[in-house]
Amino acid sequence: MSLVEARREKVAGKKEPSLREILSRDFRVIFERDPAARSALAVFLTYPGFHAVVLYRIAHRLYRSHLTLLARIVSLVARFLTGVEIHPAACIGPGFFIDHGMGVVIGETTVIGSDVTLYQGVSLGGTGKDRGQKRHPTLGDHVLVGAGAKILGNVTIGEGVRVGSNAVVLRSIPPHSTVVGIPGRVVRTKEPGYPEWTLNHQDMPDPTQERLELLERAIADLGREVARLRERPPGDKPPA
Repeated sequence: MSLVEARREKVAGKKEPSLREILSRDFRVIFERDPAARSALAVFLTYPGFHAVVLYRIAHRLYRSHLTLLARIVSLVARFLTGVEIHPAACIGPGFFIDHGMGVVIGETTVIGSDVTLYQGVSLGGTGKDRGQKRHPTLGDHVLVGAGAKILGNVTIGEGVRVGSNAVVLRSIPPHSTVVGIPGRVVRTKEPGYPEWTLNHQDMPDPTQERLELLERAIADLGREVARLRERPPGDKPPA
């Protein structure tokens, strides 16, 4: 089954929206998720993330029409103009937002759901060299991927997942989780709501720091116990 067919199967029973409807939604979500967006004209003229999405939508329609060379040329133009590289074969749902955009790479067999947000430097990369195989990630609806994060291979990122900045995700992640670190580890589960409602992607726990703090407290407790034992007079028995 092709990626396009898989995406269509996911929304079975629903009429596929037109290109104009999808781009309209892509445009509207910028004002919902970026407080710096001041006016429609400014977004239309100065937002490279939006430009990259528009050119991807065009390239994807060309690719589906078997005009693969022309689609790749449009993709190359988008990369030159915006610094964002999206393979035209990738399947991306509506409400897609790329903030800042520079350095974003989305591979050929990537599948992205609706209302997904990516920040600069994100890579949705592939593993393996077999043609016709799923080599890139699948992102569910309402996923947020922080700046510099890498999601590699045929893994599934569940609905509502938050991926911390600079995380490297190599395994599938259950829905409504928060992932940080290298390699990526789930540090929160069953997160309420969706990431784009708050966009507090900087509010991520640091499991390494938390472990160090636990070790420091344990060492301090041991130090106090040793000091107490040294102060006990000779021959005294320790308390039961």
